[in-house]
Amino acid sequence: MRRLLLIYTGGTIGMITNSETGALESFDFAHLYSQIPELKRFELDIQVKSFDTPLDSSEIGPRHWQQLASWISEAYTDFDGFVVLHGTDTMAYTASALSFMLQGLRKPVVFTGSQLPIGIIRTDGKENLITAIEMAAAIDAQGEPVLQEVAVYFEYALFRGNRSAKISAHQFEAFAAPNYPLLAKAGVQIEWYKERLLRTPLPELKTHLALSNEVLIWRLFPGMPIELYASALSFPKVKILILETFGAGNAFSDSAFQALLAAFIQEGGLVLNITQCQSGAVRQGAYQTSTFFEQIGVISGADLTAEAALTKCMFALANVEQAARAQYLRTSVVGELSSPEK
Repeated sequence: MRRLLLIYTGGTIGMITNSETGALESFDFAHLYSQIPELKRFELDIQVKSFDTPLDSSEIGPRHWQQLASWISEAYTDFDGFVVLHGTDTMAYTASALSFMLQGLRKPVVFTGSQLPIGIIRTDGKENLITAIEMAAAIDAQGEPVLQEVAVYFEYALFRGNRSAKISAHQFEAFAAPNYPLLAKAGVQIEWYKERLLRTPLPELKTHLALSNEVLIWRLFPGMPIELYASALSFPKVKILILETFGAGNAFSDSAFQALLAAFIQEGGLVLNITQCQSGAVRQGAYQTSTFFEQIGVISGADLTAEAALTKCMFALANVEQAARAQYLRTSVVGELSSPEK
């Protein structure tokens, strides 16, 4: 019998209606089978672990990512797969972070949640949970896990965790991976796209818990008052600046802005360029408005999501030597980016 560890962090999926008061309350996942009897049809041993206090995902950050990575690492040899129930707002950040923190995975870590509480009649929570468990338990003809990476399952679709992003606050199809195709789709049967699945070259799991928050993100906008932002960009207090630029990596040709970036890089800081667009990639130098970035050494983030860019930078600052960080950010480590386009 395959063993799965279900980790509950909080979020909408874990709410049920109190039959006496009508109020929404946190669901006790220790009584999982009584609330979701469909799970009994699986020949699985499902154990449950929960945060002491369930958290809205807006409250989840690096120390909680470290807790999750520690739990999975400690239980790795005892379980065949892991399902993490998480609020939707920051799920893509947590999934991205864990993809870097848990390198060498040969077992599935599937994140899921819901837009409606599990106690609501029209909830999407039950289907999301049941299918996430089924995917985490899936094995191939050789008895190996089909999925061997961190993924997000939502509304019939399985996405690579560090390629996912929340795209809707009110639709059941709340997630997408704009720059990478689905890993699997749940219909009458689960259809796996095996050629898209990640396989690690590492011989065993390596867990890295250290993270650094010495990262700043600027989303560029027309008329951006650079003088108001300049004081925040101070090396070494800030070590990496992530720029969310226009289109294929473009920015305005403002002399104060250019001088600020050039000085930051000269002092030792790194600048990573990602696009504001929902899909597509940065192509520095393709337009005149991004040639300056190439000249001063701004790093192309290719098709990184904002969530993957942030968590990769936090990971790199804590785990990669300074001289190797720029190349690390350009390299696909756990399937988070495609090759930079020229």
